Amino acid sequence: MPRIKILQILESTTLRHVSAEDVYKCLLDIGEEVGLATVYRVLTQFESAGLVTRHNFEGGHSLFELNLGDHHDHLLCVKCGRVDEFLDETIEERQRLVARDAGYKMTDHTLCIYGICSKCQEG
Repeated sequence: MPRIKILQILESTTLRHVSAEDVYKCLLDIGEEVGLATVYRVLTQFESAGLVTRHNFEGGHSLFELNLGDHHDHLLCVKCGRVDEFLDETIEERQRLVARDAGYKMTDHTLCIYGICSKCQEG
């Protein structure tokens, strides 16, 4: 059953953020004959069920990560696509204040900082 295999891949991968293509390649590597459209469909079902979070980064590519219930923000390298996570309480508090001062009750937010990672800066 593709759902179980895809969930196992998401749970076992060393990458926290994966594309549908990454999952598809992993399935092929383990001998599972599942189409890319099926992978997208299952990931979308997982997203609807709250099992995974989809991040739509600039440039139009989507990455998926297991929803472990912990909030964090992202740094994205515009050269190699590397994604790093961070949590900064000062930024979090400032966002809450901005929302409150504008008369909003914040229910969720995302923050992504785009730049060039240290590895890409070297070479």
